[in-house]
Amino acid sequence: MSGKADGKKPQITVIVPVHNGQSYLEDCIESIESQTGQTLEVIVVNDGSTDDTASVCDSLAERYDNLRVITLPDLGVSVARNRGLEQAEGEYITFVDADDRLRPGMLAGLYRILCETDADMAGCAFAVWSRQEEWKALAETAEKSFPEWQTVEYNNTSYLKNALLCGNSRCWSKLYKRSLIGKTRFREGLSIGEDMMFLVELLPRVQRAVEADYQGYGYYQNPNGAMKRPFTPAYMDQIYCWEMAKDLILRQEPALAPQVTAQLMVAIMLVAGKIALLPGGARKEAEGYLRICRKKLRECKKQQGSYAFLPPGYGLKVRFFGSMPHFYVRLYHCRKYF
Repeated sequence: MSGKADGKKPQITVIVPVHNGQSYLEDCIESIESQTGQTLEVIVVNDGSTDDTASVCDSLAERYDNLRVITLPDLGVSVARNRGLEQAEGEYITFVDADDRLRPGMLAGLYRILCETDADMAGCAFAVWSRQEEWKALAETAEKSFPEWQTVEYNNTSYLKNALLCGNSRCWSKLYKRSLIGKTRFREGLSIGEDMMFLVELLPRVQRAVEADYQGYGYYQNPNGAMKRPFTPAYMDQIYCWEMAKDLILRQEPALAPQVTAQLMVAIMLVAGKIALLPGGARKEAEGYLRICRKKLRECKKQQGSYAFLPPGYGLKVRFFGSMPHFYVRLYHCRKYF
């Protein structure tokens, strides 16, 4: 619904960063514009696209009077989201990645939760899809009407312990009060983990957060997404972000040290796994990063109680990699490719 043509201030600003999204941006925007109940402002940030994304943006801006486009010279997703935040006018803010889509009722439901509970932010679950037929089925069938949504309320400490440190570290699929975000911004220069850091920096100001079980966000399993690409040095951001997050979290809640350390250990093992998948020559060139992983893992293992919070199977992986890193890497490589 438009919040511009009639001169009203939009209730919700939707920020959509996009880089080379000509094949999926239009469907994303249509799923946003199809949301009902609140006046929307849609800000598309075209971050250095080299395909035909700019033309798609122009077409969408002509079609929807509540949509505007910001163009940047490939500065990264954090800068793109920050630029959108700087220009947002809505009382509430949400983020949608350009290859994802919103299911019917998502924004209306989250808005209603915020109004009824006076929460600072409200989130929902997400459904994963990879084929157009899967999305069509999701879009045509609203899983639950709003009165059937099951919700859980948190304060900032319980959200840290029972949501963020249990995997709900995404900035999307959530609706935030603009007053909560204030001057907080995404840390620029990070390629992985920037959304988790954003939440960590918001949480000290959160009095109440609500999570709903409705799978209102459609997450596209993109084969070319950042988490699917081969290892590059930028992938180390996953470790560095958790190290920064650990420092911030423990200032607020020192008792969460074992749980945060377990998340850092998982990040280290994910990076080691990425390196293991490289072909022989590239894997040798990345040897220095493996040494960093092993050193950081040794430090983590000093934290008592952290193993109890590792996901199933990770305790064995940590011990194996810690004691025989090169054998672990070779075995991991062979297991994935043969």
